[in-house]
Amino acid sequence: MDRCIVLVDAGYLLGAAATLLTGDAARARLSVDHAGLIQQIRDRAQTETGQPLLRIYWFDGAPDRVPQPEHRRLRVMPRVTVRLGLLTRIDGRVQQKGVDAAMHAQLTELARNQAASDIVLITGDGDLLPGVTAAKEHGVAMHLWAVQAADGAYNQSEDLVAEADERHLLDRAWLTRAITAAEPAAPGVPAPPAPGPSEPSVAAGPGGAPRPPLPAPARTPAPGDLARSAPCAALRWSSNPGGVGPDDEIPLLDTLTTPHQVWADREQDLSVSGEPHEVGRTFAARWAERLPRDQAAGLLAGLDQAHPRIPRPLDSELLRYAARFGTIGSDAEISDDHRVQLRAGFWSGIEQSTQARSAPTP
Repeated sequence: MDRCIVLVDAGYLLGAAATLLTGDAARARLSVDHAGLIQQIRDRAQTETGQPLLRIYWFDGAPDRVPQPEHRRLRVMPRVTVRLGLLTRIDGRVQQKGVDAAMHAQLTELARNQAASDIVLITGDGDLLPGVTAAKEHGVAMHLWAVQAADGAYNQSEDLVAEADERHLLDRAWLTRAITAAEPAAPGVPAPPAPGPSEPSVAAGPGGAPRPPLPAPARTPAPGDLARSAPCAALRWSSNPGGVGPDDEIPLLDTLTTPHQVWADREQDLSVSGEPHEVGRTFAARWAERLPRDQAAGLLAGLDQAHPRIPRPLDSELLRYAARFGTIGSDAEISDDHRVQLRAGFWSGIEQSTQARSAPTP
């Protein structure tokens, strides 16, 4: 059948892109235009194989295999099928389970049924080697795409690379059309230190061409660091203990939301990138907007007086809401860095809502 199919290992694609663009494999450090990325993959696959696209299979992990907002956006796009494995935490590291097995099964089934003349693989997993070999025996041309490695080394199985019929590189320029490093969201968080005198600012790349250095990861500031930093007064780091009156006086978003709004929120969440600052801002805007009119001014004023602390019940609800976005983590395992960004986003949303309420009506 003269057509092409693309199988994408999202963990490899986005993890390698994050390493290249930020120096850290955490996907939460990326801002991804999924619609643009899918279109780029489609256009490139058709150009390089010379065949029309049948389908893109997007393989990814998710907690309990529950689709996350990005998966819900992807699976309604034309010619895109999402297949989910399990996302688990082992020894403090998040790992995918079942994704490589699902890709192998899909690859061999497509080849056996002669569903396509060309199959594009975006993966680095050597476990797919038997599937690639079997697909070739069924007459399928195998194209392997690699994400540019941050250090110029390989980020794919050497045997997998050797077995592929065609090999192509997804370089920085191609990736950054749809994938960019998320902007630092928390005001006042110290920037990575500049290279010292003994640290070269430019490293030699392939062929002697200059390559910009990888950004040094910023240390997550402790509350004491923030307290000593004047610009960080606006960050309002912590949520413990503190509050606006007794805890039971703080209305939560869940109690302020009608069943109709629940469905509307789910639709809106499809457009939320999952970047922590945006998540916190979205949560705060909904909460402030739904406060009872006769209580809103007092509650917002009391909340402002309570900074740098968010009331514990409201902060707990914020973390539970953030856990819906698989790129951030579960509410019990959200990193300190993401908590900083979530709370910074929360206060940004509160500030915007307060200003909107105080603006004169035209």
